[in-house]
Amino acid sequence: MNANTQSIPSELSFLHRFTAIREVLGRFPLSIIQLGMRFGVGLVFFNAGVLKYQSFELAVKLFEDEYKVPLLAPAVAARMAMFNELTFSTLLFLGLGTRFATLPLLGMIMVIQLFVYPNAWPDHLLWGSILIFLLTRGPGALSIDHLIKRRFDKSA
Repeated sequence: MNANTQSIPSELSFLHRFTAIREVLGRFPLSIIQLGMRFGVGLVFFNAGVLKYQSFELAVKLFEDEYKVPLLAPAVAARMAMFNELTFSTLLFLGLGTRFATLPLLGMIMVIQLFVYPNAWPDHLLWGSILIFLLTRGPGALSIDHLIKRRFDKSA
């Protein structure tokens, strides 16, 4: 009987601490998480675009020999990929047109998954999930989109 009465307070203490920690974590600003998401997935695409820009001939060769994207000439596909990766990742960094910027990147992920690297689904699932979160929830308060929205809300 004595062991049961001692375990009840320690169980309640554990639950109380667990609840307190969960509440503290729940107050962490979502805008910081959204900023991290924008930069994390943006860097993946930006770095790929920089590599294509620095060695465009090699990029075209990769599109010819390895990627083999259907319907597009390798040089056209390489140029489109480079443009998308550099442009839309930069928009993600700035938080400018964020919801729009996610769409071409999601399209690239789908093409890569279907036609180029079908076994890379764990990476694509991660990047796609982040982009879908940004598409549906927006870039957060630490973005140019937020500043623009605040400006329009004040003038309305």
